[in-house]
Amino acid sequence: MIHSLFLINGSGDIFLEKHWKSVVSRSVCDYFFEAQEKAADIENVPPVIPTPHHYLISIYREKLFFVAVVQSEVTPLFVIEFLHRVADMFQDYFGECSETCLKDNVVIVYELLEEMLDNGFPLATESNILKELIKPPTILRSVVNSLTGSSNMGETLPTGQLSNIPWRRAGVKYTNNEAYFDVIEEVDAIIDKSGSTVFAEIQGVIDACVKLTGMPDLTLSFMNPRLLDDVSFHPCVRFKRWESERVLSFIPPDGNFRLMSYRVSSQNLVAIPVYVKHSIVFQENSSSGRFDVTVGPKQNMGKTVESIVLTVHMPKAVLNMNLAPTQGTYTFDPVNKVLTWDIGKITTQKLPNLKGSVSLQSGAPKPEENPSLNINFKIQQCAISGLKVNRLDMYGEKYKPFKGVKYLTKAGKFQFIMLSRMEKKETILTNVNANPDGHLKILRARILKTLCSALPG
Repeated sequence: MIHSLFLINGSGDIFLEKHWKSVVSRSVCDYFFEAQEKAADIENVPPVIPTPHHYLISIYREKLFFVAVVQSEVTPLFVIEFLHRVADMFQDYFGECSETCLKDNVVIVYELLEEMLDNGFPLATESNILKELIKPPTILRSVVNSLTGSSNMGETLPTGQLSNIPWRRAGVKYTNNEAYFDVIEEVDAIIDKSGSTVFAEIQGVIDACVKLTGMPDLTLSFMNPRLLDDVSFHPCVRFKRWESERVLSFIPPDGNFRLMSYRVSSQNLVAIPVYVKHSIVFQENSSSGRFDVTVGPKQNMGKTVESIVLTVHMPKAVLNMNLAPTQGTYTFDPVNKVLTWDIGKITTQKLPNLKGSVSLQSGAPKPEENPSLNINFKIQQCAISGLKVNRLDMYGEKYKPFKGVKYLTKAGKFQFIMLSRMEKKETILTNVNANPDGHLKILRARILKTLCSALPG
């Protein structure tokens, strides 16, 4: 299926390549570079690029492009999901997925790619199985390997390879039996100048860290599961049980894994946690303008909105900005025309405000652009959709594990626009097209079960 994989950095340099079948020349990436030059933004490169003899399927993660080369027509989302699995595995093994880190651990990178793909088809993609095959790098292990000439490859076959449950290794034992679940939700929204919601939806995931002895059978139930519109699961989840009872019944993998992805698309269920009052005025026949923005909490369920960062892409005619923030700090990049205001945490005593003057090019016409405001934030211990975990039960083992659930809400593509009613629809279509990978999250997860079914056993 996959013939080759190329890793490309932000400068357009191919710093790593791996071939499984025939060797594909690097010149095939010229088609990718052409598409990258035509894209308005680095994240807007088409995920599937046809060439005369190949298809290039790519993802963008951590300022790196993962470009897979296939010669026959395949399901693109299948390849995209595998590429995300590769990036997640690098993150899990090395703590980060950067060019420097991958170059420092190039031997382990090639060993992982060799095990994850067999003759171009997915083989072992579960973290706990791979960590038995290939030991994660440590300083002591690196020193020993340098002195003895050995590698990180394990000497025995992983116990999970012999099990009828390929995502969990056999004979697991822990002194402290723990099961933690993180409910993480991203809010994508477009808000107009009057504060009305033009578009809003929630993309959510439940990440699990399960370290339990033996072969536990878990059941996770929710207080309000009906609000979830589109749901996809890890292969360990019994889907028929979910369809009939709306509970998650599963034998978990050992360690960290993504249990579930979901989406809430009903705008009535999407609470907007912050509001922005903004006034950006460019004066006619003048080299100056006014900038005034205030940020405040809206529907945050009594929780504190933290890590707020406001980003504004100003028109090209703007030379400089002289602003005075009541809270936080701001920076303006005169080259890229990007204003960044790091607010931090909102306090109820005084709302953060940023205002001042804008310097324009002398003699330049009045900017016709209406700059949009992008905002990032986090809300700890809050699921903005209202999703709540009811209880976690364990069967098959006699001990009582320690259980914990943590909630986190953060901004995805959260944008405030200064447009007329006629321009709103075009803005929505532009944002959807500009973020194809973001809208593939749930679709990617749908094929997760198919991908993991390729595991042996």
